[in-house]
Amino acid sequence: MRFRPFLFLVLSIFTRQTFAQNDFSTRYFKIHIDNKGWITSMQNITRSTGWREFSPADKPSPLLSLYDGKKHKSYLPAAAAFDKTKKIFTLKYPNGSVAKVSLSTHEKYFKLTLLSLQPRNGVDGIQWGAYHTNITNLFGEIIGVARDTSAAVNYAIGMLALNDNTLGGNSETIADAAPFQYIIHSPDKQRFPLPSHLHEGQIFPIGGDGINDVAFYAHKEPYYRILYGNAAEIDAKGRISITYNSRDRSPKREVYFSLIPNMAVNTPNHLQVQPLPGVDYIGSSVALWGSPDSTALLDVMQNIVLSEGLPYPAINGKWVKDPSAFVPDAMSVGGVYDSIVPYAKQLGFKAISLYDQGFIRPNRGDEGYLDGKNFEKKLIKMGLGDKSHKEFSDLAAQHGIIIGRTPITTALAPGTKDASPVPGDSLCYQQKRLLVKNIEPGDTIILVDDPKYLDEIASWEGHSKNLNMIKIGKELIYYMGISDKAPYRLLNVKRGYWKTAEVSHAAGDTIYKLQVTINYGYDGLVPNIQLQDKIAEYYAAVCKINGLAYYDFDGQEFLFNNGHGYYSVKRFFHKMFDKAKELGVPYIRFTGSTLSEGSWHYQSIWNVGGGNNLYDVETREWGSATSQGKDLRDVTYANFFPVGMGGNFPIKKESTAAQYEHIQAISVGIGATYSLQLNQKDVESCPEKQAIFKVIRTWENARAANVFPRWLKIELVNPANQFHLEQLNSGSWKLYKTDLDGKNPKLYYTLMGDTINSKRK
Repeated sequence: MRFRPFLFLVLSIFTRQTFAQNDFSTRYFKIHIDNKGWITSMQNITRSTGWREFSPADKPSPLLSLYDGKKHKSYLPAAAAFDKTKKIFTLKYPNGSVAKVSLSTHEKYFKLTLLSLQPRNGVDGIQWGAYHTNITNLFGEIIGVARDTSAAVNYAIGMLALNDNTLGGNSETIADAAPFQYIIHSPDKQRFPLPSHLHEGQIFPIGGDGINDVAFYAHKEPYYRILYGNAAEIDAKGRISITYNSRDRSPKREVYFSLIPNMAVNTPNHLQVQPLPGVDYIGSSVALWGSPDSTALLDVMQNIVLSEGLPYPAINGKWVKDPSAFVPDAMSVGGVYDSIVPYAKQLGFKAISLYDQGFIRPNRGDEGYLDGKNFEKKLIKMGLGDKSHKEFSDLAAQHGIIIGRTPITTALAPGTKDASPVPGDSLCYQQKRLLVKNIEPGDTIILVDDPKYLDEIASWEGHSKNLNMIKIGKELIYYMGISDKAPYRLLNVKRGYWKTAEVSHAAGDTIYKLQVTINYGYDGLVPNIQLQDKIAEYYAAVCKINGLAYYDFDGQEFLFNNGHGYYSVKRFFHKMFDKAKELGVPYIRFTGSTLSEGSWHYQSIWNVGGGNNLYDVETREWGSATSQGKDLRDVTYANFFPVGMGGNFPIKKESTAAQYEHIQAISVGIGATYSLQLNQKDVESCPEKQAIFKVIRTWENARAANVFPRWLKIELVNPANQFHLEQLNSGSWKLYKTDLDGKNPKLYYTLMGDTINSKRK
């Protein structure tokens, strides 16, 4: 008995040391990693009671998983040891591989980096996690975050990739871009109970015909959640897990890919993915964080971005993710530009989208000169003399306003350099075959050595028959179908397609079945990754030469078409921004047709679609015609990204100031931007034009001053409320509640630059 106190002391010290070596803490977050390499505890250490533990007892999380893509098999860690001096974990796996992972603790996040993996034993991909949580509220599937936004819990756990080849999502993701579909998830079981025929995690295809991008959004029910990634996923209990992965991109591989695989019009294609030597998973790195949800974005995530040197686009000195930096843009309509700059100045807007100028098609042949090398083309029509883009951008810049255009991202259109009449040798192809027999000009009997997959209609998107083509040498050749018996012959052949030269080709020449985009005006070939790099630099040059600093990247999904998914997107925008910096272009604001983990860091806004599909000011709902408004609102909000209300809210003869009070209240309350359609003829016909301009400017001044407390923003987004805001001076405003038509104002709140000093009535 007399030895027990000593024995207890020894055991206590040993126990504390054993657990202490695997306990890691930031200011807000604590994790425990056991001796097998699994996270068994994730705690909120900002509170001593209530919700503290976020690791499910029945679902520990592997620190790092390995993946064999050929066997479609994952390996989980079986043993772990931590070197406290070097801050390195040694993880052992059932396949015989041993991983070295550094874990460094920073004030607000953990940094995890894969240092080595030996032997590889077939491992071509690695995965951080999945890190399982018991959070069931909001999941950010683009950037990988689990959020509980309730007042009772107010906590979030997430990850961010720290290098380009580390992507949001799991290792099984085909072509590194997750399927576009719906999942069943209720963010609040009491407010939004699931019907008996639905269950958490159930998957449904998007709506419509698979081509009409408005009709994709087909479920207004709050528990139908559209998916734009898989960096966060849910289980049958609605619990959220977060995952990042990386792969070795040097080996040859083939994928069977469609971004929308559950619809006949978008069935997958077989694609031979271009090998990229030197792009490997060694060095893959992530930041893992946990913090109060209400301060996560600007306190923790912004800290990670700055500390790790991640892309940090800023406007007016503020990070574009900062809600006080959100601002709508002007969108030109009608082709008359005399008043668009004065309009934008009065509204307090910083950018004008020349949307009615149509598409920019990437054409390296013009070297970035949209209006000719002497700026001789004057496409901007004005009463006092038409202007080139450069002249118009100089005019706008005098008022601190940038201008921009809408490109078709990487669609190499017919008649442009790299496409035709002389196609380049750096085009992305789906399949590579050999020509069996010589052909001469006029021959339409084209024999191939292997018919496999040549019956597939090119692209995964829409399968546009007019774009089904091969390339031999410098000739493009149309075909549709292949014979089912040897000798294998391409059917319905048209030589010299897209005005290319019809020439002789020898047996043994390489046949490339090209990867393409879609039609409907987007017709184009897809570049390989090196040519894509050049196109990214081309867009930077277009900005420098023509004075542009805004893009609406339509067809942004074409960046997925080479099979490298989110990595391709990151690489494209990284190249564009690096070249822009080199050329002295300080900032490129951009939106586009999609949002992904690849573009999240670079993309400023996401104003896609418009009208009653996004936000209907008359019915006061997010999408009255379709569910697009609701769906995109839920995606962006969950992923700490400004909600987009699209090209919307045109000022017309019957428009009223009260309507724009409501639009601005919603925009400020939820953190939304929009592109205000401005047709000079319509605006000038509106009796309340000046009052509307004043309303918008007043709200935007207040938003930029960051005067709205969290509780008030909840009031602003309630469609049953109507507000009127008056600016008293440069630092204070009065907020009134009114009838829905803007009448009978009653003072509700006094706002000042410091929200602590604001007063509620």
